[in-house]
Amino acid sequence: RIYNSLLSEYGVLGFDYGYSMATPNSLTIWEAQFGDFSNGAQIMIDQYISAAEDKWKLQNGIVLLLPHGYEGQGAEHSSGRMERFLQLCAQNNMQVINCTTPANLYHMLRRQMKRSFRKPLILFSPKSLLRHPKCVSSLTELSDGSFLEVIDDKLKNKKDISTLVFSSGKLFYELDAQRNDINNRDTALIRIEQLYPFPNRNLENIIITYKNAKRYIWAQEEPKNMGPWFHVREHFRSVKLKIELISREESASPASGSYKRYNQRQQKIINRVFNI
Repeated sequence: RIYNSLLSEYGVLGFDYGYSMATPNSLTIWEAQFGDFSNGAQIMIDQYISAAEDKWKLQNGIVLLLPHGYEGQGAEHSSGRMERFLQLCAQNNMQVINCTTPANLYHMLRRQMKRSFRKPLILFSPKSLLRHPKCVSSLTELSDGSFLEVIDDKLKNKKDISTLVFSSGKLFYELDAQRNDINNRDTALIRIEQLYPFPNRNLENIIITYKNAKRYIWAQEEPKNMGPWFHVREHFRSVKLKIELISREESASPASGSYKRYNQRQQKIINRVFNI
């Protein structure tokens, strides 16, 4: 059953959290029109979703869908404030995910219900991937396999790769399009689909296959003081990688209200990754 609830984020998320608690074998999803709508439910997130297991030993499998991505939708609708959720992460208290394929989205939801325990799940996949021509999965990818915490590049010439670019979310598709346009052959694009718990081991297993890589980049759409940067930086340090950040400049606002300025800033990030 699908219900179109009243526009009261605080009250409705509280109700859905309680509903998920009472029916742990059902998939309860609270979906925001855009990720910034979670601002109105911040008390529920701070007091219950992130901390209830540690405070009261209460497990809960609530799923929050918070579309997050820089798509020219203005200052508010661009950001679900991913950095806030990552700052709340500790002791494996919840999952923070940014899927880039339909198959991974399906396996993420299936894993959520097949597990023998319950953890809140926060998904930041943006709306634009619903209609992106490259964001597709085969029937085999949907019927087989499992959730991929990290997605490696499909390049065959790993020995020729000198630069590894790590990102999360839809930016991958824009970077991939630019790489094809300029016929770049020495850059690999690696997608981190699960930001917390951070997939250290899976990431290390991928990195060691690029024997000749010398430059490591974290690319994000968000300003330097937002997004996953401060979270992922510590994990990259733990595997002794000297990681370089390419992002928007520090900003008080999540994004520009100007569509023209959005395009300029987005293209600047993409150009910097490929030294254009």
